[in-house]
Amino acid sequence: MRNKYRPYVTRKQQKRRRMRNVALVLIVSIVAIMVFNKNYDGNATATEQTADQTTPLKDVLPSTTSNAPSESKPVVILNPAVASAKVAPEPQPRPEPVAAFTPEEPAAAVETTATEAEEAAVKPMDEETLSVPNDATDATSQEAKELIQEALRLRDADKIIAARELLNDTLNMQLSSTLRSQVKTQLSRLAETWLFGRGVLEGDKLTSYYEVQRGDLLHNIAKKYKVPYEILMQINGISRPELLRAGQDIKVINGPFNAVVYKNGFVMDLYLQNKYVKTYRVGLGRQEYETPNGRWRVEARGKLIKPTWTDPDTGRTYVGDDPDYPLGSRWIALEGLDGEAKGRTGFAIHGTKDPDSIGTRSSRGCIRLFNGHAIEVYNLLYGGISEVLVKD
Repeated sequence: MRNKYRPYVTRKQQKRRRMRNVALVLIVSIVAIMVFNKNYDGNATATEQTADQTTPLKDVLPSTTSNAPSESKPVVILNPAVASAKVAPEPQPRPEPVAAFTPEEPAAAVETTATEAEEAAVKPMDEETLSVPNDATDATSQEAKELIQEALRLRDADKIIAARELLNDTLNMQLSSTLRSQVKTQLSRLAETWLFGRGVLEGDKLTSYYEVQRGDLLHNIAKKYKVPYEILMQINGISRPELLRAGQDIKVINGPFNAVVYKNGFVMDLYLQNKYVKTYRVGLGRQEYETPNGRWRVEARGKLIKPTWTDPDTGRTYVGDDPDYPLGSRWIALEGLDGEAKGRTGFAIHGTKDPDSIGTRSSRGCIRLFNGHAIEVYNLLYGGISEVLVKD
């Protein structure tokens, strides 16, 4: 077969081709830079909005203070994209709930540690100090400035609880975005002492000492105070629940913990009752699987450690030991109470195998956390009582 004739390419034609290729590369580069700048500006705007977002502290409190239901159905992990109040989706294979601690079946030592990278990700606006500005253009109200100054004086006098109360009150007031972030940073630092430290500080109504009685189980003590037993293990240095001794004084926390998720800022603020404790960065549902706004409650038996899960897209079933297990370290199932969330199930707070997804809309509607933070939140939110408010 004869070769097809190809005309000889002249130098002039080669030069024209090179010029076209160079022009094409320049056009592609310019378009890529424009897309990057647009995305960067969008992310920067979301970050700036974070500090301005606030919720009245009264709205942080649970809508009900009743005890958790004594009986409830085992949690079923569903596809949140189809879970709604009107349609009952077909359940995926359900995992076995984590058994509550009993003396015959000792619980393992509680996990509490987040990585340094995860801790760095939750510092509000990287503000290191708290100072009241005198700038006339500052948006902070005069009353808030005076309360902050008094709180700083009390803090320096080692009156931690009084300082906490005043600083927390200012979150209900008009604050500049920078100052609000600084107040939250300071409250988080105070919480390391009054909440997560071993001692109970004078005047604190949120923590106290409890003398262990004969026959007491740590699980039952924690239930009485509406907090998970894991946090009591952590703050009291208890390695295993069965080591609890009659006559021992342990620090207890008057729960419950609650949370507020701000979708525009990709953050979740954690509260003990309505006292601010800490902020976490989160990942949320992508556009077609938007995380619904409204008030949610942690399901009574919805807290699980690496449950078996079936991907609704691929049909593949994952178990906790799989190297590419997608749900991370913990699963905290949610049930919708009000707003867009009302009646909806299948949503959860959980860890992730993809830490780069934190701060983005990439899930199927669930709220993602770094794995270390998922363990922390799991040890704080109480099933059947703790609530999570999701808002723009």
